[in-house]
Amino acid sequence: MPRLAAVTTADALEQQRSLYGAPLAELAAEATGALGLTQGRLAEVLGLSAPMLSQLVGGQRVKIGNPAVVHRLQAVLALARQGGLSRDVVADRLDEIRAEQPTLTGDPAAAAVVAARALGRVLAADDLRTAADQVTSPAVAALLRQAADLNARG
Repeated sequence: MPRLAAVTTADALEQQRSLYGAPLAELAAEATGALGLTQGRLAEVLGLSAPMLSQLVGGQRVKIGNPAVVHRLQAVLALARQGGLSRDVVADRLDEIRAEQPTLTGDPAAAAVVAARALGRVLAADDLRTAADQVTSPAVAALLRQAADLNARG
């Protein structure tokens, strides 16, 4: 029976480039440098163990197996590329990213908080309250009011 050829680190990094646009080492360095994170904190935000992130960054593993982790990595990189954000804003957004569950199996209460924060960032509190008064769904109205409250608090 023929033996499978071992994947070298260089092969793994090249495969990461084709999957993610760059080796994960470069992406992790971009995120940690721009946001002032340790690799351990980045792993926590992504929902990976620190050893798993280390293996991915070092090219010992090629692929992130969980699509939710890939989604959070994309969100962290988007945040890193914004620049000019205060430490508090970065910390809050990292907590939101960590809580994001882009699957149907996520915690509905956590998803509602993420949705309310997102709405609160793009609409004024008065507009959110007006919309809440006009919708017929109690759940949507509650979400809009929660967003308005979060917006009003800053």
